Amino acid sequence: MKSDRLLSILLLLQTRGRVPAGELAARLEVSRRTVYRDVEALSAAGVPVYAERGRHGGIALLPGFRTDVTGMTADEARALFILAAEGAHTALGLDEALGSALRKVMAALPAPHRPAAELTGRRILVDPDRWMGGPRPSADLDELQSAVLTDLRLRIRYRHSGETRMRTYTVDPYGLVAKAGTWYLVADRRGTPQLFRADRVASATLTDAPVRRRAGVELAEVWRQLRRQVEDRPAGVRVTARIRRDRLDLAVRILGGALTGPPRDEPGDQPGWAVIELAYPVVRAVRQLLQFGDSLEVLGPPEARRVMAEAAAALTAVYAADPPP
Repeated sequence: MKSDRLLSILLLLQTRGRVPAGELAARLEVSRRTVYRDVEALSAAGVPVYAERGRHGGIALLPGFRTDVTGMTADEARALFILAAEGAHTALGLDEALGSALRKVMAALPAPHRPAAELTGRRILVDPDRWMGGPRPSADLDELQSAVLTDLRLRIRYRHSGETRMRTYTVDPYGLVAKAGTWYLVADRRGTPQLFRADRVASATLTDAPVRRRAGVELAEVWRQLRRQVEDRPAGVRVTARIRRDRLDLAVRILGGALTGPPRDEPGDQPGWAVIELAYPVVRAVRQLLQFGDSLEVLGPPEARRVMAEAAAALTAVYAADPPP
């Protein structure tokens, strides 16, 4: 609706100051021409808004103009009280601030919307952690948060996956990202974007040097690029296995991203079994499937069957021997 769009423009200008017309158009998913028409409508309604042309131009409000916006809808009020990732506030030390902010929002809400907003917060909870993920290593986000908020370069001691020794890097942070309960530092290292798991950062020290980010590049854009690199990484080994159907739901939950497609039936296969396809970076990773015991059989490739056979034989030898005193 046009009224919602005008209100969005007004709120963006109040919080951001001067905003390029192209950015407003992208955020509101309309054309630049529509943005300029909306600016004219705001101006006609008495809002002191104006447009500046040129390289550093944009849409802005006259300095000092503020307005209290109280026309919040019922759905907007409910949305504020659904905490999509409550662990994120804890990790950043913002639990108390969040509670205080929500109390202030509740007090400012139109009276008819307050019961629905409160009920939504009590009835809907989003837990970002996966099932059976186990306790996560703790991450000290204080210094990392300081670096991304003060725009200073950061020197970190970092341990890569599968390594025991620490490496030292000087990086240019874009920001912090929480994905599925795990925090990541997104930063450029020597001008190349890179992900650093916060729980593998042994120490972080702010330098006196200002951050050197690539011009015009924001956190969301770098995150999308790095996420695509992870998701599109070619698998080193493709594995075919069959699994009993009564264990299939559990397998889908546990194997998650290793599955390359939905389970299927194979012609002539035994009843009660389904075939799954998986992708692993290295063949030794197929040992993950040992947890399903005789409910799962690796069908191929031959080197994957060999790894499973060797691992099973090693387990048999352990349990065939007498237990230690």
